[in-house]
Amino acid sequence: MGVFKHFSKCLAMAGCAASLSMIPVSTANAAPDPNFHIYIAYGQSNMEGNATNFDKNVDGKEHPRVKMFATVSCSNLGRPTVGEMYPAVPPMFKCYQGLSVADWFGRHMADSLPDVTIGIIPVAQGGTSIRLFDPDDYKNYIASAADWLQSGVKDFGADGNAMGRIIEVAKKAQEVGVIKGIIFHQGETDGGMSNWEQIVKKTYEYMLDQLGLNAEETPFVAGEMVDGGSCAGFNSRVHKLKDYIANFSYASSKGYGSKGDGLHFTVEGYRGMGERYAQEMLKLINVEPVDPVPQEPFGGKAAAIPGKIEVENYDVSGIGSDPTTGESNKSYSDNDSENKGKSKYRDGDGVDLYDEATGVALGMTQKGEWLEYTVNVTSAGKYKVFANVASGTASSNFAISIDGKAVGSTVAVPQTADNTWDVYTDVEVGEVELTTGTHLMKFEVTGDYVNVDYFEFKDPTAATADPTTEPSTDPALNPADTTTKIADVKFGFAETRSSYYLFDMQGKFLSSFVANGMNDAVNMVKTGAKTGKLSQGVYFVRSSKEKAVQKVVVREK
Repeated sequence: MGVFKHFSKCLAMAGCAASLSMIPVSTANAAPDPNFHIYIAYGQSNMEGNATNFDKNVDGKEHPRVKMFATVSCSNLGRPTVGEMYPAVPPMFKCYQGLSVADWFGRHMADSLPDVTIGIIPVAQGGTSIRLFDPDDYKNYIASAADWLQSGVKDFGADGNAMGRIIEVAKKAQEVGVIKGIIFHQGETDGGMSNWEQIVKKTYEYMLDQLGLNAEETPFVAGEMVDGGSCAGFNSRVHKLKDYIANFSYASSKGYGSKGDGLHFTVEGYRGMGERYAQEMLKLINVEPVDPVPQEPFGGKAAAIPGKIEVENYDVSGIGSDPTTGESNKSYSDNDSENKGKSKYRDGDGVDLYDEATGVALGMTQKGEWLEYTVNVTSAGKYKVFANVASGTASSNFAISIDGKAVGSTVAVPQTADNTWDVYTDVEVGEVELTTGTHLMKFEVTGDYVNVDYFEFKDPTAATADPTTEPSTDPALNPADTTTKIADVKFGFAETRSSYYLFDMQGKFLSSFVANGMNDAVNMVKTGAKTGKLSQGVYFVRSSKEKAVQKVVVREK
């Protein structure tokens, strides 16, 4: 790639790198998706993306519904194939550039159109005149241009035909989606060009003709130059485009100054301009812009740690993305919009919740799905994290993270011997050290078909007891020897009846009672007969004769 230089006029520079993964596209026998809206983005350096110091943790986050079609082969970014579709993360336009106005334009469009995927066709060249995009003049322009520009435009092919690259990629994009509009930022180089507006119009109409589009359904939004910068006087020329393009608006740059060179926006400017482009485009397509709304804890109160988190009480989704972090305000991701579990709990969400004997659980999960929970740590320290899970297959696994940091590693879910799906067991996820206050927990399915009932955070320093050992808190059962086994305790009941012992999750002995078998004992715990009403939670019932242990889940009525 050539080295860009400044000219005495308002010219442009570029440079930056990032990494992303390719998304394969299959268009065979598939009609274009009407909910895949594609926008052409072209111009010079402020469209190309000059902010090389963008925040990869904010600007570099992938939005799941914003894609790009590669117009330049960039093996260093993992997108070698021109015309292929990839995640839309910066740099989109060239292999070594930065953040562009198109990046946050795509995000804001997607956030305002929740059922739509946005695609960007990015073609720009720093320092160029509009003449580069004139199909009748680009060869003459390139022949007379500086060496660095002649080198740079070869990214679009040996002849440097930038407009040809737009049409080539746009036609391929039309196989999978619908072109809905065009965004444009250029002019810094053309301050002395008398017919700039006419050439911009020519490039717009050429795209309409070549792609079978009509002006009424293809809005055009141009952007002002940097506020107070070297080329701010050119903004009046940008405004005049309304006399040449009927379906037109412009994105104001007011308040967004340069990064110090008088030409290029700061990172904040690129973010803000992207939003303003989206606001103007939404007006032209008669859609009201959507203000971001953060996700919130279910029931308005964060789940307490230490304690239990029921899987169905994931956060309530917000709207759009957090502008300071780039994070989506969605609280869950499900591979389809249908609740295949058919539970009426959280009715309207696509999360696959189902009703089981002890309450509500998550089932029919698929790899890549996730749920988020706002939690409040009441006491700082280390906690052991457990999940109550089930699976009828050997390939189910999951992961948990707190504030983006993994807790332990991927956890395999034990397969039940009879391949049933409702035999739940506690598995240890790992240990995590937490500070007091609010945190965000994420549960992610990494292997299909994990069933989940709840998660639990326990203080590992809390005293625990072996449920096979008689606790000393019941003098009738253990008057002297604290190591007496439950199985050694003898009762004078008939053969058809047996004694049972009730313990909490920490192994603390709660009570003893007599029942006609384990099923009867479990029912007594759930109904409160002989044991008294219990608060919501998990308990264990132990038989004195059979040495069998049964988990019982008690839920509030």
